[in-house]
Formats: sequence, C-alpha cells, structure tokens
Amino acid sequence: MAIALCLGTVPAVALDFGFAAPGAPDRFESRLRDASLSLSTAQADGSTAQDLFAAAQADYGRLTGVLYAAGYYSGVVRIRVNGQEAASIPPLRAPDQIDRIDIIVERGPAFSFNRARVAPLAPGTQLPDGFATGQPAKGQLIGDATRTSISNWRDAGHAKADVDAQTVIADHATQSLDADISLDPGPRLRFGTLQIEQEGRPSRVREARIREIAGLPTGRIYSPAERERAANRLRRTGAFRSVVMRDADAPNPDGTLDMRTQVVDAKRRRIGAGAELSSLEGITLSGFWLHRNLLGGAERLRLDAMIGGIGGDSGGEDFRLGARLDRPATFTPDTGAFLLANIEDNNEPDYSERKAEIGGGLTHIFSDELTGEAGITYRYSEITDDLGNRELQHLLFPLRATWDRRDDPLNPTSGLYLDVSLTPFIGLDEGGGAGTRLYVDLREHVSFGANDRFTLAGRAQLGSVTGADIDEVPADMLFYSGGAGTVRGQRYQSLGVDLSPTVTVGGRSFLGFSGEVRTMVSDSIQAVAFADTGFIGQDAFGTGRGEWHSGAGIGARYFTAVGPIRVDLATPIGENAGENLELYIGIGQAF
Repeated sequence: MAIALCLGTVPAVALDFGFAAPGAPDRFESRLRDASLSLSTAQADGSTAQDLFAAAQADYGRLTGVLYAAGYYSGVVRIRVNGQEAASIPPLRAPDQIDRIDIIVERGPAFSFNRARVAPLAPGTQLPDGFATGQPAKGQLIGDATRTSISNWRDAGHAKADVDAQTVIADHATQSLDADISLDPGPRLRFGTLQIEQEGRPSRVREARIREIAGLPTGRIYSPAERERAANRLRRTGAFRSVVMRDADAPNPDGTLDMRTQVVDAKRRRIGAGAELSSLEGITLSGFWLHRNLLGGAERLRLDAMIGGIGGDSGGEDFRLGARLDRPATFTPDTGAFLLANIEDNNEPDYSERKAEIGGGLTHIFSDELTGEAGITYRYSEITDDLGNRELQHLLFPLRATWDRRDDPLNPTSGLYLDVSLTPFIGLDEGGGAGTRLYVDLREHVSFGANDRFTLAGRAQLGSVTGADIDEVPADMLFYSGGAGTVRGQRYQSLGVDLSPTVTVGGRSFLGFSGEVRTMVSDSIQAVAFADTGFIGQDAFGTGRGEWHSGAGIGARYFTAVGPIRVDLATPIGENAGENLELYIGIGQAF
C-alpha cells in the first residue's frame, strides 16, 4: 500500500508499505497487522520519520509476542526501512526521510507442550483447556494458567501468592516447549484495618464515615471480592471522584493484612436538566440540583423540578417539586436511609390532582444487580374528575425491588431488567380506602449479527390495584394507557375505564406489551421499528370490563456522549391507522 505522509519538515512523500506473512492464514495475518505499530503509525496523520523509525524498531518485540502467543517459537521477523534492516540502524543514524517499509513475518513450525505444569494449586483450581502435554504450546496459555492459579490462591485468602520460580524452555530440535511454573502461596491472611491515605487536600467526608461506608470485614479471611465490594460501596455514594483500594505491602505479625485507601472528593454540587417533546403531550422540562456530602458523612441532597404539558393537548400543564436526602451506610454498610418530600399539580385528560407527600425509608443493595427499598409515606390528595371533587388522605407503605442486568441503562443491548413495586395503603379518612397497588416492569434485550448490529428489545408491564374502590384511590395510582411510556401512537392517557357515557376514570388493572427492532446503520445512527399494545380493565385482575388499543411506528437514534437522542413517529393500529401521527423526542432508548 502507498500512504502519503508529512515527515517532519520534509514535504509529503509517497510511503510504500509492504506487509507479508507467507503461508499464514488470513486471520493470523490480521492479528499481526493489528499488532504492528509501524502500520498504525504510517496510517496516522502527521507521522514523522522519527516516529516511523521508532515504531519499526518496536515492532520486533510486538510481532514476536504475537508469534509466541500462538505457539510459534522459531519464527523470524524482518523489518526493512529504506531497504536496510531496522535493527541494524544505530539510533543516532536514524534516516531523515523514509520512503519504504517492508515487514515480513515467517511463523516457522508450531510447537507443542512437552511439559505444562503450575504448582502448587489451590483446591478446586481448573487450569485453562489446552495447557497440557501434547497440546499446542501457545504462550498465552502459560500466562493464563499462571494468573488463574495465583487468583485462586488469593481467593482462598492467600493475598500475597505469587510466582516463586519459572522455567520456560523451547526445544527447536523437537519443536516442543517445557513450561514449569512454581508458586509461593504465602500464608492465609485475614483482613486488617482500613488505612485512609490522603494526599493533597483531605476529603471532606469524615474518616469514621469512610470506614463505615466501606464496611471492610476486619478479622475475616481475606478475599479480593470483599475488598472490591468495600471500594464499590465508597464509589456508589457519589461523594468521591476516584477511589483506589489496595493491599498493604506486607502483612502484620498477627496474620492480618491492612487495606490502603485513597479517595478524591467529587465536586460538591451538580446541576442537570432535561427536555422531551411529544406532539400531543407537548414539552416537558426537568432539572435538578444535587449537593454531595451535605453533612460530612457522604449524604446526598437532591432537589428536582419538572413542568410538563407545555403547549400540549394533554389536559393542561403539570408541575412537580421534590426533595430527597440519602444517607449511605445506615445500620449496615449496604443499607441506606432516606427522607423525601414532594408536591405535584397534575392536569391530565380525565382528571386533575394536587398532592403532597412526605416520608422516609431504607434502601438495601443485595448485589451489583439486585436492590431493594422500603418506606412509609403520608399522602394528601385533592382530586377533580368525572366522579366529582374529593380529598383523600393515605398512609402508604411502598416496597420496591429492582433486578438490573442490562449492559447500559441508557442504551441497553443485552440483559434483563425487572422492577417490581408493591404499595399497601390505608385510608386515613372516610373517603380513602385500604388496598394494595402492584406494578411490574419487565424488559429484555438481545443483540446479534456482526458487531451486534441488530438488537431485539421487549417490554411487558403489569399493574393492579386491589382492595379499595376506584373512588377511594388517588387518581394517579390508577392506570391509563397511551403515550410515550405505554402505547406510542395513541393519544396520551386516552384509554381508561368508561363507567358511563360521561364518566371516564383510571382502571384498576393494566397490561402493556412493547417490541422493538433496532438496527445500526452507521457508528452513530440507529433505525428502529416498534409496536406497542395496552389493556386497561375496570377490576383488579382484568377479568371484567376492559379494552385494548395498539400503536406502531418507526424511529431513529443519534448517539451522543450523554446518550442516544430518540425520535419516534407512531400511528394507531386499527381505527385511524396512518391518519393520526404522534412524534416523540427524548434522550435514551424508549425502554
């Protein structure tokens, strides 16, 4: 290939670049090309002759490493710069101009293991497949076997396990390799204390709180996984820009090993904003103000504001103000406490409601994938709908569990998401009833094709309100269907329960199903086709009066640093299909 480069102050010249691996399969030659620093430097803008010469000399080791990793120990790498072997050119006589580079890699014969041994091994250690006598002697297998063995010793509490001695001999006459690795497991250790090292400006979070949040299991058998969990607890608070936790250099005489931790505070305050547009619902604007480490214990105060329905045809404008204070490591390192307060004014197509809430509760992180929340909330509501005007007071006991295995919350391409909310409630006056509200949101994402070009996304929603009558439940705890969160193409909250020709209210049961096919058409643009359907029922189990409606459409996603910008165009299925079109614009995938 010929590549035009600007070599230093020399005018741009045509650089001839040759690369060959005689007899090598295409895939192996591609691995060699990917490893070649000379090739990538030649393709980069602004590369100089000095850059190319340095890359050529570095390629001897890089390409030899690829050969060893694949089991070729008698291979030959030749790199010629302007016709001269690069290794023979003294650094002080590097050429001022480079017109041609030729790389030739000869693999030679493949070697096999004559001896493949790592010892001693921790109980239950499984060495990589292929690391055995008679198998191809791939160098990467030696490294994999060594790392696996050391990792298993450390998982068993031997924090200082390491290589004691190693012998790797290639016999070119027999085309075989002897690999003999001896390990020193060291003593089995227990966790010591958490030592906080503060360089430069100390953290504003109190050291006692740092230790409480980390929850290092002092006195228990050492485990790298436990150490990482302690570091992740600190990261999850959001109070720190970086957290580094590492083992002390040497164990203590009593058989414990201290952990050394360095933390750097994040900025104390953060402001964010968002916007969404729907052709019927209008514009929704939202914003928040976040204060980290409010009281010196990694507490987090967040204030939220939202105004929706601007310029829309969804019943009027909606307003919301909310505040939430979270304190990590309350009772246990994985349990947090929170206080909240909200006021809202919702003007929807079939009702208007003003409400105020105040409450608190606990959160718990069971694992990286599973979280839970439980609380108690007092709620006051003023409701106007087709049933008339009424005031309700309730005591809510919300319970929530979230299981999230998605690879990316804003743009999931694989993984399962399950969110379950169960809210028992008790009326505190004559108008409010007692019952339970259930809501389930299940999502699944699967990708396939070259570079996961295609993604299938599915969503199922289920809701039910049991116990109380419709007029005893706050309006927004009942269910409606239609709009961006349920059935695109149908008017916002257009499907409820018609108790009579002039009385429409929310239902006590809801089913929703959505499916999308997402296709990458370029590195930054994705095309989407989707279909949604929803059901609203009068009774809690969907067995009585109820109706379905559906919608379908197409969309596009433009990927940015903050997530994909979403544009969907949808129409109802059935009556008015193709006549009424709804437009939705937002950030992130629809689900």
